[in-house]
Parts: sequence; C-alpha cells; structure tokens
Amino acid sequence: MTPSIVALIPARKGSKRLQNKNIYPVMGHPLMAYAIASALDSGIFSGVYVSTDSEAYAEVAKHYGAEVILCRLPNAHKDTTPDINWVRHALENVTSDCFSILRITNPFRQPDTIKRAWRVFLANQPVDSLRAVEPAHQHPGKMWVVRKNRLLPLLPFDLKGNPWHSSQYQALPRVYEQNASLEIAWSRVVQEGTIAGESVVPFFTQGFEGFDIHVQEDIEEALMLVRRGLVELPKLPLSEIASEYTP
Repeated sequence: MTPSIVALIPARKGSKRLQNKNIYPVMGHPLMAYAIASALDSGIFSGVYVSTDSEAYAEVAKHYGAEVILCRLPNAHKDTTPDINWVRHALENVTSDCFSILRITNPFRQPDTIKRAWRVFLANQPVDSLRAVEPAHQHPGKMWVVRKNRLLPLLPFDLKGNPWHSSQYQALPRVYEQNASLEIAWSRVVQEGTIAGESVVPFFTQGFEGFDIHVQEDIEEALMLVRRGLVELPKLPLSEIASEYTP
C-alpha cells in the first residue's frame, strides 16, 4: 500500500533580506500561492499545510486552498532555528507516514516535479529521505576559511594527498548542492531528531526546478524568465488576493 504523505510549507514572518518575502507579489499573486498550487495540483498529498507564525500569512494560505498550522513556539520560525523545530510541531498536529517540505522561495516547482520526486522516493526504499540537489556552482575543493588572518583550505587533500585547491576542476569529484525544490522523508525520522535521517536518496532537479528567491535581484530574474517564456509558473485559478496582504 502506498504510504500517506503531507506537504509542509514553512512561512515565517520577518524576512530580513526581502521584506515580506513569502507574500511578495509575483505576476499578480503572492509568492506563497505558487508553492500551494503546485502541492495541491500534484494530487499526491492527503493534506497541504502552511506552518506560520503570522495571522496575515495564515489568511493568504487559506485563500489559496491550504490548511494552516499556527506555530506559536518560541523561536520556532526564527531565521537561525533548525527546521526540525517547526517540522516536529507540524507533525504533532498532523498524522501521516511521510512529509514533504516545499519552500515558498521556489516559484518554479511544478506539480510534475513533486510527482517525479515521490516516485523516486518510493522506488528507492529503504531510505530515510530524499533531497533535491543540483551540481554545485562552486566546488568546495576550491574554498578557503580564514584563521588568524591566514587562508586555510576547507578541504585540503584528496585521497592521494594532492591539494584540491591546486587541482584542475576535471580532476575533482563531482559534488552537488541542495536547492529549494523539495525534501521528502518518513515522519519517523523526526522522532530521531532529524528531518533527513542517515540514508538520503538524491533527486536531481532539471532546469529551474531548484530556483531560489532570497533578494530583490532574484525576484527580477524570476520575472524576466517568465516574461521571456523560459519558464512557467504553476497555474493559479483563483483571482488575485486582496492587496492588503501584499507589500
């Protein structure tokens, strides 16, 4: 029998780099709306929940068809708080075999992206979780840290003792970075104090499926991609939300 799964969409207030980022207007709708729409249209979830510490964000979420989990725990949605805090709280209010975290900051995640990831997760059992990744834009073998005003390589040597920072890119192992597309995990891993567990299967995103919005320049790039027809936003059948909910 196919396990049950819920979508968990975090929406904390108080974004510092882009004010009201989660409800920032993109092509006539708040950014949050696209995460909700892709989750609902995927058809795989028994429930789509927005976890938020904001009454205003809760109203936006309900307008676009999501259910709301108001999280009043101290520091649960701070910018330095680990995801495990709000995820654990959400799963105390929702019963499901699995959960998927869908970040609002990715407006280009399509329903088909979610369905494809769910198939990958189910086909690779037993695993604890799945995480979306893409080839790293900067190789950690070429990165440095500063200690007492001196540079030290983050990853000093390969297995043969050669310094990675002086190696050609072609000689370095291929590495991946996680992106904002999605995560899927068994709910049981949260009881172990993690949202990933130990066995993680990769989900390789394609094109702009892992696009992430953090600053104003990201908004402008997203709008440019849409207007040039290079990428599509999830379909939204509802009318634009009342203007008091958008900055």
